[in-house]
Amino acid sequence: METLPMPLDAMSGASPGLAEFRVDAPGEIRGLLKQLADGNVVLSLSSPGGARCSATVWALDPGRGLLCLSAEAGDHRLPELLESDEIVAVGYLESIKLQFDLHDLVLVRNGNDCALNARFPRELYRLQRRNSFRVRPLINTGPTATLLHPVQRDLQLELRVLDVSIGGVALFLPDELPKIEPGVLLQQALVELDGDTRLAVSLIVHHVTLLHHESRGVRLGCEMRGLSGEGARALQCYIDRTQRRRRLLVL
Repeated sequence: METLPMPLDAMSGASPGLAEFRVDAPGEIRGLLKQLADGNVVLSLSSPGGARCSATVWALDPGRGLLCLSAEAGDHRLPELLESDEIVAVGYLESIKLQFDLHDLVLVRNGNDCALNARFPRELYRLQRRNSFRVRPLINTGPTATLLHPVQRDLQLELRVLDVSIGGVALFLPDELPKIEPGVLLQQALVELDGDTRLAVSLIVHHVTLLHHESRGVRLGCEMRGLSGEGARALQCYIDRTQRRRRLLVL
């Protein structure tokens, strides 16, 4: 089972070493939240009881002390989430994980639109999410991941691999396919990077990021689970080989 994010108050008390990751300067908080808004980054909202849904940053109003999030009006998970007084938001900016608490979260409806208003955060945590080197596959190799959609189990997906590291993989999900939410476990995935590198793994979707408009799809940032020792060695060889080939192309 995936571990839910820990509330920031608990994080602060649990480990003084986390203080170096805390951001409490108002201007810096505003700048990071603006990046989430400008990138239309999908946030995963969760409570200690396991309630979870997705949202994006819609508007910032630090003057009034207000953060406004956009959510899907028909999301049946919202009522359960709003019952909790401990709600954590997690989003990703490339290699950086941002986590912050949402206080006094309330649902606001206006016709078919749905917003979540919360107190503007006074602090957030900025954490490096990946230490391992990642590579983009060479254009002519066309690596893919084959898996079943987590909700529509009769739908088999073959998704393009955007980049890969020793611990994770990013996949491209086209707009015309059913959405996949952060926090979902994708079981029995087959990641085929080249003729020598085929990895049977499970994938946990940690973040969903909208790409530029012309791409017509989103980036699924996934953690690999269940990678065998042989698979890990094959993956490391693939990363090293791809890195060498990219250097030769530059030369």
